[in-house]
Amino acid sequence: MMSKKYNVGGKQKRRQQRNRRVFLFGMLSIVVLFILCVWATEKKRAQEERLKENPSFIGAPPFEVELLDINEYSRPGIPLEKINGIVVHYTANPGSTAEENRNYFENLKDSHETKVSSHFVIGIDGEIVQCIPSSEIAYASNERNSDTLSIECCHKDETGKFTQDTYRSLVRLTGWLCQRFGLTSEDVIRHYDVTGKNCPRYYVEHPEAWETFQKDVDDQIQIVEEEIKTEGEAG
Repeated sequence: MMSKKYNVGGKQKRRQQRNRRVFLFGMLSIVVLFILCVWATEKKRAQEERLKENPSFIGAPPFEVELLDINEYSRPGIPLEKINGIVVHYTANPGSTAEENRNYFENLKDSHETKVSSHFVIGIDGEIVQCIPSSEIAYASNERNSDTLSIECCHKDETGKFTQDTYRSLVRLTGWLCQRFGLTSEDVIRHYDVTGKNCPRYYVEHPEAWETFQKDVDDQIQIVEEEIKTEGEAG
C-alpha cells in the first residue's frame, strides 16, 4: 500500500513539474512575442521618423507640399485611378516663380478665369511645389488628364529653355516618379505629344535636347533604385 501511495505521489509530482514547464514555456513565449511586437513597433516608428525628416521619400528631390483647395477650376478632386505617364510643360510666363504659378492655380477658384493646374511646379532656382496629390487628376494635359501626372516648369525667357537648377530638379523628380509608379522614360512625354501645342517650347524646337533628357531620366531611375536598395539593406 505504501509503495502504491508513493507511486501516486510521484506521478502527481511529475505532472506538476510538467505543468510548470508548460507554464514557463508559455510565459517565455509571451515575453518573446511582446519583445518582437515592441521591436516591430519601434522599427515602424523609426521609419516614420525618417519619413518626417525626408517627406519627399527615398530617391526624391525635396519639395514643398502646398495643395490647392478642392474646387472645380483647378483641383476637382477626381481620383487618378492609374498612372500611365508623365507630361512635361512649361509655364509660357517668363520669369514667374513656382509659388506664383501655384497661387495662380489656387486663385482660379475665385476668378473662374479658366480650368488649369499641375501636380508639380518647378521654379527657376530648382524649387519644387506640389499642388495636387498624385492620386488625383490635374487640369493640365487635355485627354491625358485621366492617366498622367503633370510637371510645370518655370523659365527665364521666351526661348523656354530651363535653367540648370530647373533641369536638375526635373530630372530628379521625373526619375523618382517613374520608379515609384513603374514607368520608363518612354512614358515621359511633352504636352506637344498630346495636343501638338508648342509646349514645352525649347524641347519641341530642340528634339535632341528632349532625347538627352529622357536618357538622363533613365539614369536617374537607376540612381533611385540603388538608393532604395541601399536603404533596404541598412534597414
